[in-house]
Amino acid sequence: MKHIRNFCIIAHIDHGKSTLADRLLDFTKTITERERQDQLLDTMDLERERGITIKSHAIQMEYEYDNETYILNLIDTPGHVDFSYEVSRSIAACEGALLIVDAAQSIQAQTISNLYLALDHDLEIIPVLNKIDLPSAKPEEVTDDIVELLGCDSEDVIPASGKTGEGVEQILKAIIERVPPPTGDPNAPLQALIFDSVYNSYRGVETYFRVVNGAIRKKQRVKFMATGKEYFAEEVGTLKLKQIPKDIINTGDVGYLVTGIKEAQEVKVGDTITDVLNPTDKRIEGFEDVKPMVFAGIYPVDTEDYEELRNSMEKLKLNDASLIFTPESSAALGFGFRCGFLGMLHLEIVQERLEREFDMTVITTVPNVSYHAFSTKNPDEIIPVHNPSDLPDPSALARVEEPYIKASIITKSDFIGPVMSLCIEKRGVITNQSYLTSDRVELSFDMPLAEIVFDFYDRLKTVSRGYASFDYHPIGMRESKLVRLDILLNGNMVDALSALIHKDSAYDIGKRMVTKLRGLIPRQQFDIPIQAAIGTKIISRETVKALRKDVTAKCYGGDITRKRKLLEKQKKGKKRMRQVGNVEIPQSAFMAVLKLDE
Repeated sequence: MKHIRNFCIIAHIDHGKSTLADRLLDFTKTITERERQDQLLDTMDLERERGITIKSHAIQMEYEYDNETYILNLIDTPGHVDFSYEVSRSIAACEGALLIVDAAQSIQAQTISNLYLALDHDLEIIPVLNKIDLPSAKPEEVTDDIVELLGCDSEDVIPASGKTGEGVEQILKAIIERVPPPTGDPNAPLQALIFDSVYNSYRGVETYFRVVNGAIRKKQRVKFMATGKEYFAEEVGTLKLKQIPKDIINTGDVGYLVTGIKEAQEVKVGDTITDVLNPTDKRIEGFEDVKPMVFAGIYPVDTEDYEELRNSMEKLKLNDASLIFTPESSAALGFGFRCGFLGMLHLEIVQERLEREFDMTVITTVPNVSYHAFSTKNPDEIIPVHNPSDLPDPSALARVEEPYIKASIITKSDFIGPVMSLCIEKRGVITNQSYLTSDRVELSFDMPLAEIVFDFYDRLKTVSRGYASFDYHPIGMRESKLVRLDILLNGNMVDALSALIHKDSAYDIGKRMVTKLRGLIPRQQFDIPIQAAIGTKIISRETVKALRKDVTAKCYGGDITRKRKLLEKQKKGKKRMRQVGNVEIPQSAFMAVLKLDE
């Protein structure tokens, strides 16, 4: 055990985690020249295209130091705030963390957020100053920032470059010297923490775990404590670039387990694996349940694909434990799922992965957050509202509470004005403003979560020319003046386009929605009124004009009454058609509501 080191790499998005992980793998000769490629651990096409890490990736390296061979288990983590749940799970399986800071960009919001997460789990932090080879790097300045943040000495900060490989040897040396070996009792009953799982269509569910106490052997009978089910360990092994089967995985080590499980629901991330014959009596703690921030409906384009979508979602949930879904139905779209996501990027990635990995084309409804409603009949009972259609009738509604967040924005001092006006426009209240250095400032706001769901992050990047970084955490529910905005097409309500909106901005958003929809709904043989309504009050209307046939073309000369008669006949037909005609809503209409400003 004293030769094992478990560590993860944490940083803000785009600070060079995956590139540095590549250099560590090169230096320890874990990969051959032929296997080498950039972003080696990012196995998804989506990760390579966007240049971001979406999944945590575990890999084992061996390194010789002072004539002794050490086993280093590395977990590369994502940097985006939407995938912070992946980071928290990786941190739970480690004793140390490399905190990487970009020498050109300095400390960003997610750097601080991930650092606190690691400190909560008592991890040994090794600060690394990355990208020192860049012409715009400011090594002395950024080193001072790191020293101030961590309270360490400037000698503790390792200067490195993921591109050139400079400083990689010092990093490996620091991991061996500073990160403590895992603690655990090899003679105690088996206790292993599941930190990830993946679905393999040939072998079933592959479970990734870390042994805390005891050891796990091939052909052993094991039990998953959350579900209480027992399995036969067909194969255990360690995670190199390919899986390496072993006969035993000892205390403190990380590995994978194949038991031939076919049902996705039977594996829960954060569960404890134990031995059937000599079970442990306590489960491993330290895993919080994920709290989804954004809710949206996901529906199959063809209702017959509902079961196939369910299977795809379950397999995706194995690989992405922060995805939460429950079945729901909509009058406009048929059967589908109400899904909880950690943010808008997470929603986009899930939708794209469903299309790429499972060939499922889906329709996504307007995202919203979950509210608490209170009725006049029973003012103390909370009615959870995940979907705008769950909101009680306004006559029976006492009040509505919405979730608020504490937002922390770090930006250059030149952009304080635009950032503040953006937050105030989004109903934010400034609570604190502090200068980290002479030209970098941290702003704290209390603001409603619903306001950041749509386009807040994109607009923040625009007003700050990409220099602002953003992080948030929930601070509870507060009372708010909210109304439900409904969209009526041809007099029928389309529940998939309903949204809960603050009263002050309802008229403006309603008007923009109907104007946008008018350009997207195809013309029919009859007029289609598009209306925005709050309760029974119509606040805005647009009309998609009918395609008209010129019925009077064959009348030349003669009395006007002949033309009048034909026009009246056409008018009656149009009226009858409008009563029976139904309007097809294109997929682009559901997506357009998310981008009202464009």
